[in-house]
Amino acid sequence: MHCPFCRHTDSRVMDSRATDDGSSIRRRRQCPECGKRFTTVETAALSVVKRSGAAEPFSRAKVLVGVRKACQGRPVTEDQLALLAHQVEESIRGAGQAEIDAHEVGLAVLEPLRHLDEVAYLRFASVYQAFDNLEDFEQAITLLRVERDEGMGEEPRRGMPAGGQGASVAPPD
Repeated sequence: MHCPFCRHTDSRVMDSRATDDGSSIRRRRQCPECGKRFTTVETAALSVVKRSGAAEPFSRAKVLVGVRKACQGRPVTEDQLALLAHQVEESIRGAGQAEIDAHEVGLAVLEPLRHLDEVAYLRFASVYQAFDNLEDFEQAITLLRVERDEGMGEEPRRGMPAGGQGASVAPPD
């Protein structure tokens, strides 16, 4: 680490502390040459590999942009979106890989978004799971209903979709 004041090539760490969210380390350093102190922040690098093969640093802001579009017009707050982006980043970092495919980032958004807002989930999933037709939407909606009913401890009536009326739709394979 070069001293930002005299450009000396060495520095001594005086104090190290994790940031509040635990995602980085703040270090107070002192230059042995000029004696001035300065602060550095260290984070673990996480790269996203795009379709073109180019890698760029992971951006929580880019996750927010995509999710915000899916949540447009929905009763979702900025705090909820920020928490979702944090959850996505934590799940990606938890995978223990320094590089992750951009498509995998989109897929990592799906689970927390499903719990936040089902309509926004369907909007987002239609892009990242490449829905081609109405049957893809029907299968996703049926799966959401089955999972919701199982989570509530309800058993859907035989021959009837969750909700009680209409034609039966078989869950996806």
